[in-house]
Amino acid sequence: MSGTSEGTGSAAGSIRSALTERHPAVRAVPDAPHDYRAAFDAAHLAMAVVGRDGEVIAANQALAALLGTESGELAGQSAADLVDLAAEARTWQAYQEVLRGRQARLRCTRRLKHPDGHSLWTEVTVGPVPGTGDVLLSVADISDRRDLQARLRHLQMHDPVTRLPNRALFFERLSAALEASAYGPGGGTGRIGLCYLDLDGFKAVNDTLGHRVGDRLLTAVAARLNRCADQIGYGRTGGHLVARLGGDEFAVLVEDSTGTEQLTDLARSVLAAVQQPFDLAGQRLSVSASIGVVERDTAGTSATGLMQAADTTLYWAKADGKARWTLFDPERNAHRMTRQALASTLRPAVERGEFTLEYQPLVDLESGTVRGVEALVRWNHPQFGVLTPNRFIGIAEEDGSIVQLGQWVLRTACRQARRWQIEQPSDSPVFVSVNVAVRQVWDSDLVGDVAEILAETGLAPQLLQLELTESAVMGSAGRPLQALQALSDMGVRIAIDDFGTGYSNLAYLSRLPVSVLKLDGSFVRGFRYEEGTHPNPADETIVEALVQLAHRLGLTVTAECVETAGQAARLRRVGCDTGQGWLYSRAVAPEVIADMIGRQAAATQRERGA
Repeated sequence: MSGTSEGTGSAAGSIRSALTERHPAVRAVPDAPHDYRAAFDAAHLAMAVVGRDGEVIAANQALAALLGTESGELAGQSAADLVDLAAEARTWQAYQEVLRGRQARLRCTRRLKHPDGHSLWTEVTVGPVPGTGDVLLSVADISDRRDLQARLRHLQMHDPVTRLPNRALFFERLSAALEASAYGPGGGTGRIGLCYLDLDGFKAVNDTLGHRVGDRLLTAVAARLNRCADQIGYGRTGGHLVARLGGDEFAVLVEDSTGTEQLTDLARSVLAAVQQPFDLAGQRLSVSASIGVVERDTAGTSATGLMQAADTTLYWAKADGKARWTLFDPERNAHRMTRQALASTLRPAVERGEFTLEYQPLVDLESGTVRGVEALVRWNHPQFGVLTPNRFIGIAEEDGSIVQLGQWVLRTACRQARRWQIEQPSDSPVFVSVNVAVRQVWDSDLVGDVAEILAETGLAPQLLQLELTESAVMGSAGRPLQALQALSDMGVRIAIDDFGTGYSNLAYLSRLPVSVLKLDGSFVRGFRYEEGTHPNPADETIVEALVQLAHRLGLTVTAECVETAGQAARLRRVGCDTGQGWLYSRAVAPEVIADMIGRQAAATQRERGA
C-alpha cells in the first residue's frame, strides 16, 4: 500500500500534508502517517475530513469520483453544500451540533446530482475524528439498494392481476392526502372525494368461466376505470388514484375535488363504462357495478371515517337494486347509526327497566263504552328520548330480543288489566290486547308463557287478546297454527291486526282460531271528509263487505285510526263493532285509563238507579 501511496502525485501529496499538519498524533508515529494517508486515499468509501468551520480539509479520490470532480478541487469547499446537508432544517441543525462536538454522529440519506446529469442516492455519515476537533464525512452510494427497495415496494403496493395500486398503497395515499390538508390548504381545494365500487355478478363469472377469465375481466375493468379518471379532467385541480382494494372492489380517490358534481359525474362515467360489454378471448361478458360516492371537506375527516361512509353508501347502492351509484346521505346514515345504537342496547334496556306501556282504548261504536285497551310499548331511551314501537320493534324481531321484550310486555299488561279489574269491579271488565310477533311463536313457548302469566297475575283468559299481523296469521302452519289453536282453546282471544293489507286469504280465514279482525287504518281514512273532497265510496263498500263476512264467520271487527265523529258514524252504520283512534284517545298512561273506567262505571250505576 505504501508504494502505491508514494506514487499518487500532487493530489495525494496535498492530502498527506493536510493530514499531517492537522493531526499531530499521526506525525508522532514514524510509519503511521504513511499507512493512514495511503489507506484514506485508496479507500473505496468516499470520505473527507471537515474542519469545525464546515470546510473540506482533505477529500479522497472516491469522493471526488462520486461527485464528478478532482479531489484537490474539493478542499476549502463547504461540505454541507457538496452533499446537500442544508436542505432540511432538522438535518442542518444536527450537522452543526456534530461540528461543535455536541452530538456524536449524524446519518442521513441524500439524493445527489452528478455533473453528467444522473442522480444517485447516498447515505451520508458525519462523526468526530478523536483528538483533532475535526469530523470525518463519509458518503456511500446506495442507489442500487434504493432501486431494489423501490422495485420491492412496487410489488408490495400493487395488485399483481390488474397492476393497479392495492389496498395498502390506497390507504397510504389517502392518509397522506388528509395529513397534508391538516397543515393548511396549500393552494388546493381542501376537499376529497371517493368512488367505491363493487362489480355486480362477478362471482358468477368466476364460478362459470373460471378464475382466468375472471382475472381478465378485472384487468379490463381496471383499464376502463383509468380511462374514466383520466378523461374527467382532474389535471386542472388535483390528482386521482385508481386502486383495486381486493376481490371485485375498486376505488377511485380524487384529491382536491371540486365538489359533489365532479364525483357524481365520475360515477356516471364509470357506471356507463363498466356496463359496456367486454370481449375477452372469445367470451363476450356483461357486468354492472354498484358505486358508493362520498365527497367532503378534508377538515375533520379521517381515513377510517371516509371509508366507512363509502362502504355504507356502496351497501345502499346494492340494497337499492344494484347497477347504480348512490351519494352519501348524512340523514340516512344518521338513521342507520341510530338503528345500530338501538340494536346494541335493546337487550340491556329491558333489564334496566327502560320500557313502559301506554294504553289506547277500544270503544264500542254503538254505546261509546270502553270495551278494552291495546297495550303499546314505549322505550324511554336515555339518549334519544321516548321511542315508539316502529323505531325498535323491527330491530327486536331481527336480533331475537323480541322474545324477552314480548314476555315483559305481556306480563306487565296482564298485571295492569287485573289491577283495573280489582280496583274497578264491573260486570264487563276491560280486556287488554297485546301485540305478538311471529318470532315469539317460533323462538319461545308462547302458550306456556301465556298460561304462566295468567296464573301469576290472576287475569281471566277471556280478558287477554293477542294481536298478530295478517301476513303472519294467514301464513301460519305447523307450530304457529298449533300455538294459536291452543291459546284459543285456553279462552284467549286471537285478533288479526292490519287486516286487508296482507294475503287476505278469506278461505283460510275460516279455518283459523281467530275471534277479531282489526281493519287497517288505510280503509278507515277513506271514510273521512276533507275540505273540498268526498269520501271514497269504494272504501265503504269494501269495509261493509268485510264486516258482513266477519260477522257471518262469528268474528267481531275493530276499526283502527278513527279520528272524526263522521268516520265513527259511518263505521257504526256499516255494522263495525269497535273503534280505536284519536277520536277517543291517544295512547295514555294506565292512570288515565283507570279514570275512564271509573267514570264509565259511575255512569252505568246512575243509569241503573234511574
